Amino acid sequence: MNRVKKLLSSKETRDYFMSTHFWGPAANWLIPIAALADINRDPKFISGKMTFALCLYSLCFMRFALKVQPRNLLLFGCHLTNEGAQLTQYYRFLDYNYLSKDKKE
Repeated sequence: MNRVKKLLSSKETRDYFMSTHFWGPAANWLIPIAALADINRDPKFISGKMTFALCLYSLCFMRFALKVQPRNLLLFGCHLTNEGAQLTQYYRFLDYNYLSKDKKE
């Protein structure tokens, strides 16, 4: 317990939690959380263009998170989760608008 308290009160830990290296990805988690919350919604509300743009956005930032020094694994995890959620949404969009047309008629 003393070791944890010492770690949490260290200057390095305070500097990390007060930096954009932490708060940027922490705020960014709202994007995949929203996408995951929308998975059970009706697919007619999904924007194909926006979902595709968010897929590209997450791919770019996954690469960025690994190239920046020091590596930002919190940002990488956020965008990896977002990529999975957006691909799921994009599949639902494609299925609803193009693949299941025969089933509707």
